[in-house]
Amino acid sequence: MRRSEKGGVPMDANERAEFVSLFPVWDHLSPPEQEETIRQARVVHYEDGRRIHQGGDECLGLLLLRKGGVRVYMLSEDGREITLYRLDQGSACILTASCVLSTITFDVHVDAEGETEAYLLDAPYWAELCRQNIYVECLSYRLATERFSEVMWAMQQILFMSLDRRLAVFLSDELVRGGGDTIHLTHEQVARYMGSAREAVSRMLKYFSSEGIVELSRGGIHIKDKKKLRALAAH
Repeated sequence: MRRSEKGGVPMDANERAEFVSLFPVWDHLSPPEQEETIRQARVVHYEDGRRIHQGGDECLGLLLLRKGGVRVYMLSEDGREITLYRLDQGSACILTASCVLSTITFDVHVDAEGETEAYLLDAPYWAELCRQNIYVECLSYRLATERFSEVMWAMQQILFMSLDRRLAVFLSDELVRGGGDTIHLTHEQVARYMGSAREAVSRMLKYFSSEGIVELSRGGIHIKDKKKLRALAAH
C-alpha cells in the first residue's frame, strides 16, 4: 500500500501510542495491518475556521481528532449553512471519507473549530482496509449510523421546533460543551450553527435577555438563569 504524499508528518512514539488508543477497533487488526496503519497515518494540523473538506472535492479520509474539533454542515444553493453536527477531541470523522461508503450520496462541508490536530488515514488506504477487515468495515458504517442519528436530530429541530426552543437547546448544549456560564459566540455564529437567519436569532436573544435568561455583550452570551433556559429547551 502506498504511503500518502499529502500533508502531515510521520508520528513519533508518543503519537503512535495515542493513535492506538483512539483507533476503535485496533485490537481487531492483524499485526501486519497494525504496522501498515501506523505507517500510513499522519498528524495533520488545521487553523481555526480552516475548510478541511468540501462537498465535491476529492475524498480526504478518516480523521481521528486529538485536539480541537470540527463542524460538519451542508450548504444550500443560496449560501445558507445548516450544521449537521459537531465533533470534539477523541471523535472520529467518517464523512471526510464518505466516498468509501457507497450509501452516502450527499455532499457535506467540514471546518475546523479552534486549533485542530488529527490523525489522518487517507481514503484509498481506508477503503482498502475496509475491504480487508470486516471489523473496520463495520466501524465505518457504525460511525456513519451514529452521525446519521445526529443529522436527524438537527433536521427535527429545524423542521419541527420553534425558534425559541431551538435556541434554548443550542445554548444548553454549548454550556455543556464549553463549561462555565458564558458562550463565546457572536450572533452570526449562533445563527450559522443553527441554520437560521442572524436577524431572527438576534431578536430571540434580545427576548431571552428581557426575560432574564441571558445577558448579551460583545464578548458573548452570558447565561443568567440556567433553570429557566433548561425549562424552555425541554418545553
